[in-house]
Amino acid sequence: MDIPLSTIAVVGLGTMGTGIAEVLARAGREVIGIDISEAAARQAVATLEASTARAVQKGRITEGERHDVLARFRTFSDLQAAADAQLVIEVVPESYEIKQQLFRELDAITSPTAILATGTNALSVTRLAAESQHPERVLGLHFFNPAPAMKLVEVVSSVLTAPPAVEAVTELARELGKEPVAVGDRPGFVADGLLFGYLNQAAAMYEASYASREDIDAAMKLGCGLPMGPLALLDLIGVDTARTVLEAMYSESHDRLHAPAPILKQLSEAGLTGRKSGRGFYTYAAPGSQTVVPDTKTPQESDGAATGRTVRSVGVAGSGTMASGIAEVFAKAGYDVVLAARSQEKADTAKGRIAKSLDRSVTKGRMTAEARDETLARITAAGSLDSFDDVDLAVEAVAEDLAVKQQLFTTLDKVCKPGAVLATTTSSLPVVACARATSRPQDVIGMHFFNPAPAMKLVEVVRTVLTDDDVHATVREVCEKIRKHPVDCGDRAGFIVNALLFPYLNNAIKMVGEHYATLDDIDAAMKLGGGYPMGPFELLDVVGLDVSLAIEQVLHREFRDPGLAPAPLLEHLVAAGCLGRKTGRGFREYARR
Repeated sequence: MDIPLSTIAVVGLGTMGTGIAEVLARAGREVIGIDISEAAARQAVATLEASTARAVQKGRITEGERHDVLARFRTFSDLQAAADAQLVIEVVPESYEIKQQLFRELDAITSPTAILATGTNALSVTRLAAESQHPERVLGLHFFNPAPAMKLVEVVSSVLTAPPAVEAVTELARELGKEPVAVGDRPGFVADGLLFGYLNQAAAMYEASYASREDIDAAMKLGCGLPMGPLALLDLIGVDTARTVLEAMYSESHDRLHAPAPILKQLSEAGLTGRKSGRGFYTYAAPGSQTVVPDTKTPQESDGAATGRTVRSVGVAGSGTMASGIAEVFAKAGYDVVLAARSQEKADTAKGRIAKSLDRSVTKGRMTAEARDETLARITAAGSLDSFDDVDLAVEAVAEDLAVKQQLFTTLDKVCKPGAVLATTTSSLPVVACARATSRPQDVIGMHFFNPAPAMKLVEVVRTVLTDDDVHATVREVCEKIRKHPVDCGDRAGFIVNALLFPYLNNAIKMVGEHYATLDDIDAAMKLGGGYPMGPFELLDVVGLDVSLAIEQVLHREFRDPGLAPAPLLEHLVAAGCLGRKTGRGFREYARR
């Protein structure tokens, strides 16, 4: 198989096949595009013509180079055109029957030394290879959509694949300017194996009416820095495609997290498959359009909505990074803030941290020196919660320990005036348990800020079954005034973000524990294939492995799902004191400061 891959056939000229053909033609390969639909072939040519024309306009290629690229791409409707190809990449529909028939036909057409690559992201490469007369030449070559832009290519070997075939396509991927990641044969591989479990949970969360589709998507974009929310992404991928991938994953893993949410079946069978049909979780202007239009599920401003209480002053309890960050946010928005800690010294230290943060903003030109001084003047540092006697909103940001928080709420109940709203910033504890520590549980609500509070736009607003409507309205109004994006959710473990984020992180740890892929390959796969700002192991080391384990344990206790049990490797690292960057070692080692 030590032959140059200069002539490559792409079978199936849908969106993905056309994208792969473009990447190959631009890289100097002779590309044979094959599709039984002449309309699909014409569309593929038109797409390549349009994209190369844009490249010329932007100065990325010359007109002569564009002409050469177009000349290298020829289309056919007969599979016989693949006879001279050294590599055939199939991207036909995700069906064993269709793909196996294609491989049988290719066996009769192509040279025995030609490599046959499947673009599947859900089906077993081994099972497909077993149908071929030359299983040693069959492997997986999984590009990501849009292929011209996405850097990741997963190179999938079966137990039957010859190493020279793997080496040849790996080198090809590098020559195409891609980042190849070698993975074994299991449904979803690395990137989709992690991604689709997360998407499935988001679909189930929406189906349970726990949160609106808009709030789920906004939470994951703003809370995790993701390029798209999970439900919008499902619509882009195709609800039917997602269901197929999840069915394949579940058939192998039997993990309930991979069992397709019933809503995926309902939408698929109704033909509501996402953008391509014009309707999925959202409604679009037309089939294939990316423009979302209002529908019956679109949130409406209710005329009968409760009016919030007046908030002029805010108390923030705590002396850590989160407390000082929240106090800074409120002070910047014009509120008078009392920052209370267990001692005057701790409160003064916390205010000093805010002063340094504001100084950095002045240095970077984000605010004036005058605005800095006015902001700092609005903050009063206090060594006792007694100073909360006249605040309209009290926000606690103390240790994530239920007994500590309950004791604090008992004190707030005694100190704060009637009608004051009492809020907890907990990320994992039951808000109602804090509320029941007071004589006014109707005034208690969750306000989960994200770290660092001055920079992160998201606030999860957590109502309990006892929270008054006007308290909820108050917090939403305050969030708007402090320029945060509020999302509503109920009082259950993880709320929106952590309930979706940490099972994904846990599954990444399990992949490493099972020796399926390396830390580096998994991090690269999620950044390059999913557009994540950080890989899962980078993120875990930043968050702290002890914090991550605690959240995993809370989720497991709440939902009783075996798939949510913390990965043993995570437990072992925490037990060994390897907690991430803060200790100098977690999944990776860090230089001591």
